[in-house]
This record gives sequence, C-alpha cells and structure tokens, in this order.
Amino acid sequence: MWGWAFVTPALAILLVFLVVPIVFTVWVSLRNWSGLESPFGGGSQYTGLDNYKEVLTESGLAQRDFARAVRNNLYYVVGVVPIQTAIAFFLALVLNQRFLKGRGFFRTAYYFPAITSSIAVALIFMSLLQPTGVINRILGIFGLDGPAWLDDARGLGHLTLGAVGIDTAPGFLANHEFMGLSWWDWLAGPSITLTSIMFLAIWTTIGTFMLLFLAGLQTLPGDVEEAAIVDGANKWQRFWYVTLPQMKPTLFLVLTLGVIGTWQVFDQIFVISSGGPQKTTLTPAYLVYARGFGNREMGLATAIAFLLFLIIVVFTLLQKVAMRDRDER
Repeated sequence: MWGWAFVTPALAILLVFLVVPIVFTVWVSLRNWSGLESPFGGGSQYTGLDNYKEVLTESGLAQRDFARAVRNNLYYVVGVVPIQTAIAFFLALVLNQRFLKGRGFFRTAYYFPAITSSIAVALIFMSLLQPTGVINRILGIFGLDGPAWLDDARGLGHLTLGAVGIDTAPGFLANHEFMGLSWWDWLAGPSITLTSIMFLAIWTTIGTFMLLFLAGLQTLPGDVEEAAIVDGANKWQRFWYVTLPQMKPTLFLVLTLGVIGTWQVFDQIFVISSGGPQKTTLTPAYLVYARGFGNREMGLATAIAFLLFLIIVVFTLLQKVAMRDRDER
C-alpha cells in the first residue's frame, strides 16, 4: 500500500496528461467536429470510421494530401536519420579522445544549435537560402547558379532520372496508383525545398545525439579495448568488433529518438514553407494542423494524428527487431 501511495501522484499525472488525451483523440477521430463548439454537444456528430475511410480508402483531396505527406516524410526520415546519426557518432568519437585540446569548447559549440530556438534557426536558414542569399552568392563566385531553394518543387529523384534522359514517366509507373498518387509521384524524391529543410534538421540535432553517444562511450569499460589491443587488433577492428557492439543500446536510443522526431517535424515546415511549394514539404504533423485549425476539421485531423501515431509505433518496432542480437532472434 505504501508503494502505491508513493506512485499514485505520478500515475495520476500520466493518466491526466497522457492516457486521457490519447483516448480523447481516438474518440474525436470518430466524430465530425469543427473544434469551435463543445465536443460533447450538438456540434459534434458521431461518424464512425468515416474520417479514416476518407484518408485511407476514398479517392479525394484528403487521401492525396495524406499520401503526399507520408511520401514527403518518408524521404525526410530516410535522409535525416542516417546522416545525423553518423555525424553525431563521428563527432562523439573525436571528442572522446583524451589528446584533443579544447574538448569542452567543441562540445559546447556542436551542442549550441540544439538549444537555440528552432524558429530563430529556421528564419536564419530562410535568409541564407533566398535567391539573393549568402549560399547563392557563394555559388555565384564559382560561376554556378543556385536554385530557388525554398520555392523549388522539383524532386531529386526526377532530376536524377532526367539527367540520364528519363524526363517523362514510364507507362507502368504513370498508370498505377497508390492512395491517389501514381508510382511516378511516389518516386519523385525529396524536393529541393524539403532537402534544404533536411539540412537544417541535421544541423540542429547532431549536437544532442553527439552528447548521447559521448555519454555512452565514456561508460564503456576500458579493459575490453585493452584486451583487444593486446590481441593485436587495429583501430578499425577495435571500433567494429569492440566499441560498436557495446554502443548498441545507445545507438538504438538515438535512432528511436531520431525516427520519432523526424516523423513529428512541424515547426520548420510551418515557418519556412507551410507545406509548399506544391505540397512537396507537407508532412503528417503539418497536415494535422492545417486540417484541424485551418479547415476546422478536427475529426479528420485527429484521425490523421492517430494514424501518425501508428506509423511511429510500427517504425519503432521494426527498428527494434532489426537491431536485436542474433541470440535473441
């Protein structure tokens, strides 16, 4: 009884601020509600699974927008998570060296973007990526014409195929659709605008993950590496067979946080592009905002939010299965 008495305040907080909102979200997703009136009054009508059908199965704008958002976010996850993880791990390995001077300064410098306001960082990147911004001015010095980074809807996949002479969609890609988008559109690749936002996300997140990796490296027992040195292992062998396996729990944590964070991206999209150009930076999180607060379709917005929750859970479970030790499989 004493144990339950001590944990009751924490459980009450979790119930009020976590469990109840999730249940309420599911309940609202089954209704037609504008968000302007009480959800328990006449302004909210029960519609069953109609909101989910409109997003997943019924041809229309809602389904196409959700498909675009998922496509864009998939490219965002694939482009951001591996790069930010690799750079953060590399920086942690460098800063963990005892011979490096000024380690405190470099740790602070690399971590500083992570504690800076995301809105302020987004505004700075907007100024850098303008047609007359610093980046295009630097490219102009070398005789290169930079694109309109924040207004270019061309996908890198289509640009790559165009470079080898494939400018139009092959018949089998143009004639087959999934959730309202042709396979050619699914394979467009991230737009130049979305790619620019991906660089921003990488720059602002590597500091946090660097510290996590650094904390993990500093807790590793030194006798294992010393034994590897005695056995004649070189630096690469010690990293691949000694350091990396011991860092698997930290690596799983970083990858999980990275996947969750990239699927929930909103603030950079809101400030920089508002889902444009041509909805090539639309994400599920921004679509929830646009539908809920822009179109006053709270039922549809909460349905999209719950689908986003399921997507994150699935990706996390797949990642957990992929990183299990062989003896656990």
